[in-house]
Amino acid sequence: MKSFAATDAKNKFAALLDDARREPVAIERHGKTIAVILSSEEYARLEKLEDEWWASQADAIVAKNDWVGSDASQQALRDMLDAKA
Repeated sequence: MKSFAATDAKNKFAALLDDARREPVAIERHGKTIAVILSSEEYARLEKLEDEWWASQADAIVAKNDWVGSDASQQALRDMLDAKA
């Protein structure tokens, strides 16, 4: 994956966008990756994969007849989001 320092990303934005159309580009500040820029096509592909994964998880729960209800599902999602923060 190609990377740009944040200052270079700002100063060479057109080049960054051109590179991001070909492959993801890391943006670094103080030597640490803070963001990744990717093409809209790659983003759409990742969104589709995520949607398919969640659908498969729902199908597996329904198949096992292990439905916990909307309140418990919403709490589980909140817990997962809190864990990522």
